Amino acid sequence: MTASFTRRTTAASSAKSRIAAVGAVAVAGALLLTGCGDQTKDDGPSTNETTSAPLADKLPKEIRDKGEIKVGSDIAYAPVEFKDDSGKTVGIDPDIAAAMGKQLGVTFKFENGTFDTLIGGLASKRYDIAMSAMTDTKDRQEGVDADTGKKVGAGVDFVDYFTAGVSLYTNKGDDQGIKTWDDLCGKTMAVQRNTFSHDLAKDQAKKCEKDGEKTLKIEDFATNPEAETRMRSKGADVVSADFPIAAYSVKNAGGGKYFEIVGDQVEAGPYGIAVAKDNTELRDALQAALNAIIENGEYKKIIEKWGVEDGAVTEAKINGGS
Repeated sequence: MTASFTRRTTAASSAKSRIAAVGAVAVAGALLLTGCGDQTKDDGPSTNETTSAPLADKLPKEIRDKGEIKVGSDIAYAPVEFKDDSGKTVGIDPDIAAAMGKQLGVTFKFENGTFDTLIGGLASKRYDIAMSAMTDTKDRQEGVDADTGKKVGAGVDFVDYFTAGVSLYTNKGDDQGIKTWDDLCGKTMAVQRNTFSHDLAKDQAKKCEKDGEKTLKIEDFATNPEAETRMRSKGADVVSADFPIAAYSVKNAGGGKYFEIVGDQVEAGPYGIAVAKDNTELRDALQAALNAIIENGEYKKIIEKWGVEDGAVTEAKINGGS
């Protein structure tokens, strides 16, 4: 593992990641992540402004008529998406979606689901889009399982809106001598299941074995907070997550007394809004809306609000991941 950079993922391969040269995450208010994955509706932000929406005519008629875009999201990944102490869905993704909604004249309705079910939710039309710090990768675009290399689905298109990568963090004052991913051999990692971090961990475990080192033991969980709880109880030595999430936990968990980041970020790449391959009209409308808020300054305000300026993009690309 080198200190290049990357992000979170989900799709055929069910990987999830994020990391970029994203600076320190200075988040306003908001508490730590809460559990998720119950597949229940959430009372997410409303953005319905049909009377003054300049890009409304770009949407598919069905969505214009219902005035709503259903968003599948794993709402336990602060500061990207999480619930505040009142139960409201907040974070980078909801704020960006709300700004895009003003351009399109629709409400982005966030619905809570486990990360590894979001792509399937698009295929079954449970959701119109998935927006959940999901890494745009070729495997997801093509519907290929990253572990087996086999085609498992139709794939999705992405509208890329942010750049992020992956970090390692440990209990504060107990870094286990970990500075790089190669230091993980012989350690136990707790990680959220089917994320990009999970994929990196599996790759590192294979590398440890190939090099004749003690293997990296991996314990995977449905949510990142569960992985953190495992490490807090000394059941694991280290957790891996996208940098914005790791930085947020380090800053906020236990008032900043629980965790510390170790080593550099790795594998930087784009977060993308996932759209079904056959829904190109919606995909292109989202791209137009994202470009509009980049141009009018709303995007910049949101990124600055959450302290993640280094992950900002200057244009909305389609399928920019590799």
